[in-house]
Amino acid sequence: MHRRQFLVASSVGFAGTTFGRPACGAADENLPTGRATAKSTILFFLSGGASHVDMWDMKPEAPLEYRGPFQPIATSAPGVRLCEHLPMLAKQAHHLALINSVGGTVNTNDHHAGYYHNLTGHVPDPTFLTLGNNRKPVSGDWPFMGTVVASKRPQHPYLTNAITLPQMVGAPAYTRPGQFAARLGVEHDPLYVNGNRDEPLKFQAPAIALSGGITPDRLTARYELMRNIDAAHRQFDQYAKVRTWSRQQERAMSLLTSSRTTEAFDVSQEPKALRERYGETVNGMSLLLARRLVEVGVPFITVFWMGDPKAAKTLKCASGGGWDTHGNNFECLQKALLPEFDRGFSALISDLEDRSLLDDTLLMITSEMGRKPKIGDPRSGGTSGAGRDHWTHCLTDVLAGGGIRGGQSYGSSDRYGEFPADKPVTPADVTKTVYHAMGIHDLIAYDNQKKPYQLLEDGEALTSLF
Repeated sequence: MHRRQFLVASSVGFAGTTFGRPACGAADENLPTGRATAKSTILFFLSGGASHVDMWDMKPEAPLEYRGPFQPIATSAPGVRLCEHLPMLAKQAHHLALINSVGGTVNTNDHHAGYYHNLTGHVPDPTFLTLGNNRKPVSGDWPFMGTVVASKRPQHPYLTNAITLPQMVGAPAYTRPGQFAARLGVEHDPLYVNGNRDEPLKFQAPAIALSGGITPDRLTARYELMRNIDAAHRQFDQYAKVRTWSRQQERAMSLLTSSRTTEAFDVSQEPKALRERYGETVNGMSLLLARRLVEVGVPFITVFWMGDPKAAKTLKCASGGGWDTHGNNFECLQKALLPEFDRGFSALISDLEDRSLLDDTLLMITSEMGRKPKIGDPRSGGTSGAGRDHWTHCLTDVLAGGGIRGGQSYGSSDRYGEFPADKPVTPADVTKTVYHAMGIHDLIAYDNQKKPYQLLEDGEALTSLF
C-alpha cells in the first residue's frame, strides 16, 4: 500500500477508538491460549534503591538499630502488613503479591550493576566491577525485559511496543545499563518520553517532535523524495545495519505523522479530580500516562521514579532526590518519598480496577537494590546520620494484576532483613515471571548470522503466584 494511503487508512481505523476502552487489533493478537494472559505490563522502578525493610518487609521484632522508628500496619489482606506511611496502598493490599526473598547480589553492591541485574535478569559481568560508573551500555549487553516483551509481541499500529518515562535514567553524566534492547537491536529500544518536574502535565517525546515549521505533509513529501533517491542503494541492502536503519526510518515516520501519538501523551485530557487522586507530580502523572498507554494497547510501559534534588537537599537525604537515602533515611521517606509513592501507585491500582483493566495489566515494583538493614552509613555520619547504605543482597519485588493472586507474601528474609531465607529467588526468576504473565515462553532470538540463542537461560517463573 502507498504510504499516504496507509496513513489515511490508519487514521480512519483508529478514529473510533477512545481512551476509555482497550485498543483492539495487532497488540492483542497471537496470544497463547489457556490461562488469561496479561496484555500490558507497567514496571514502576524506584530509582536509587528503595528500603525494603522500611516499606514491605518490616522487622518489628529486630533490635532498634535495625528496625527503625516505623511501625507495620494491618491491610486489606489478612497477614500482609505494610509500613504505616503507606495507608492508601494498605487498602489495596488484597491485590498485591510481595516477593520478600529476592537476592540481587551484584559484584559492586552499587547502582549500575543493580539496575542491570534487576532490569535484565542477568548477573552483571566483571566489567561492572572494573569500570564502575564508567561502565556504559554496550551493544552486547543482555536486553531489558521490556524490550524482550516488545520484540515478541505484534507491532503496535501507531506507537512503539515499549515506552519509558519520564526519563532515561543516568543521563546526562552517564546512562544506566540494562534499560536498552542491546543485542536485540536498537529497533526494539523503548521510546523515551520526557517528563518535567516543574510542569508535571507536560510530556514530550523528542523522537516525535516536528520543528522548524515542518508539517506532517511536508515531512511525508520529503520522505518520499528520499526513498526515491535511496532506491538504487536499497537494491544492495544486504547488511544488518542498513536494514536496521530502514526499520528505524519507518518507525520514526509512523510516529511523526500520527495524530494519535501526541494525543496519547496528553494527560491534561484527564479529569482534574483523577489527576489529583494520582498526585499532580511528575511521578503521579507518569503513572496516569502509563494507564493511558495501557488503554491504547502498548505492551510494556516503564516508569523510572524521578527524584526531587531540592527536597533531598532540604531533608539532608545525601541522595540525588530518589530512593538512595544515605542520610536521614526516615525523614526522607516519611516527608517526601512515601506519601508521593503511596498516593500515585494506589491510584493506579484502583483506576485500572475501575476500568476493568487490572486483570489484563501486570504491575511490578522493583528497584536496583534494597537498603542496608543496619542503620548508619559512614558517608553520612554513621549512626547519627540515620541513613541506610546500599544493599543488593536482599530486596522486595511487588506484583499485582495480570493474573497475580493478590493478598499474599512469597518467601521471606532472615530476622534482620539482610538475606533471603525461605524460598529464595533471583532477578532471573522475577523476570521469567513477567514473561510468563505476558504469555511469552519462547525466549529464542537470533544474532546477525541467524544463529539462535537463549535470551534468559537462568530462572524459573514463580507460577504459584498466579
